[in-house]
Amino acid sequence: MRYISTRGGIQPIPFKDAVMMGLATDGGLLLPESYPQITAGQLESWRKLSYPELAFQVISSFVDDIPANDLKGLIDRSYATFTHPEITPVVSADGVCILELFHGVTLAFKDVALQFLGNIFEYILAERHEHLNIIGATSGDTGSAAIHGVRGKKGINIFILHPHGKTSPVQARQMTSVTDANVHNIAIEGTFDDCQDMVKALFNDLEFKEKYSLGAVNSINWARVLAQVVYYFYAWLRVTDTGPRPVGFAVPTGNFGDIFAGYVAKRMGLPVAKLLLATNENNILTRFINRGDYSLSAVVSTVSPSMDIQVASNFERYLFHLYHEDPARVRAAFDELKGQGRITFTPQELDQVRQDFCSTSVDQAQTIETIGNFHKETGYLLDPHSAVGVKAALDMLPADMARVCLATAHPAKFGEVVEQAIGAPPPVPSAIAALDGMPTRCEVMAADLDKVREFVIRNVE
Repeated sequence: MRYISTRGGIQPIPFKDAVMMGLATDGGLLLPESYPQITAGQLESWRKLSYPELAFQVISSFVDDIPANDLKGLIDRSYATFTHPEITPVVSADGVCILELFHGVTLAFKDVALQFLGNIFEYILAERHEHLNIIGATSGDTGSAAIHGVRGKKGINIFILHPHGKTSPVQARQMTSVTDANVHNIAIEGTFDDCQDMVKALFNDLEFKEKYSLGAVNSINWARVLAQVVYYFYAWLRVTDTGPRPVGFAVPTGNFGDIFAGYVAKRMGLPVAKLLLATNENNILTRFINRGDYSLSAVVSTVSPSMDIQVASNFERYLFHLYHEDPARVRAAFDELKGQGRITFTPQELDQVRQDFCSTSVDQAQTIETIGNFHKETGYLLDPHSAVGVKAALDMLPADMARVCLATAHPAKFGEVVEQAIGAPPPVPSAIAALDGMPTRCEVMAADLDKVREFVIRNVE
């Protein structure tokens, strides 16, 4: 299995090199040359597997440069940190199936991928006797999950940029209360898009990237997406246990990584009837799917801050496939976005998009109302991001379909919003209660690339 860039500027590379490269050296994103195809018989044979066993089956089909026993060990170690025996259990409530992705160390779906990625990084670095400086941007949950995935690991420093004051208080404390020597939090006075732009700029400075051994934990890293593919298979197998039926996935989406993982699963042969992309007011992806309007606008701060994104990094991976694997067309599209603030599409391309996805936008009032109504009717508590997906599923997916809604975070991570919705604070798990009073460390900084670069150099050297 070899990996190529969406922009066509690198020779195919093996999996371990793809993990370490993160962002391709030509500025593109890495993808496998082809997708393994899973037959109906294989899928049925996976039905009784545990989550780690299923993860090995899916991930190993993309990895041929790590011995099987080593890969099994990395996977088992990654999911031993989860508090639920099923890792990502499926719970039925009010006609939908909730795929709970928040049983990891930071109570967010990012743990599913970042516990695995942290262990993969450590394994490769030990094998190669190398050191890595991870730089990432977060709109909320990626940062804490990445930090907890690599804290204290040998050969790794991590620098995480987040928009100052624009994450939830719990998300901020989960990051800044980790004071291990290899962890550096940077609060940027700006938006997530500012943070993401600066991270991309550092990776595109190839001399700087090579000199300081930069690595990526954002979903620009292919291993992140790959780990998330697994829970689409797991959920599909669980909701079809009693017999065949159509399955649709409702995915609250900001950076397009989570729903792209579902798209990969479908390309591998998973019988997905619908991929429903749910956005908040930052709805560039919904406008694109429904109206063909992929044009930039200002980021709106909402009660679902992890989705407060305009430029979704993983969208480029989908465009590569939409453009029939033509890297020149991908490069032209991003030149158009940079120059004109939009990307235009042909009618035929938009027809294909609507075959691949459907979409709707859920505003803040609807989000809060959904949390309240769903709790009143079922007793189940949703966080605001998960509520966006549930509202979208109830509105857009037919009742005779298994409507799988990805629950991306524990409701206690957004306690103020939940309290506003139900009139009482959510129960607080011990992992969050323990954050109160813990010492914190964070550098507040202007959205200035040179200052960020200087901070990284100073702390690496």
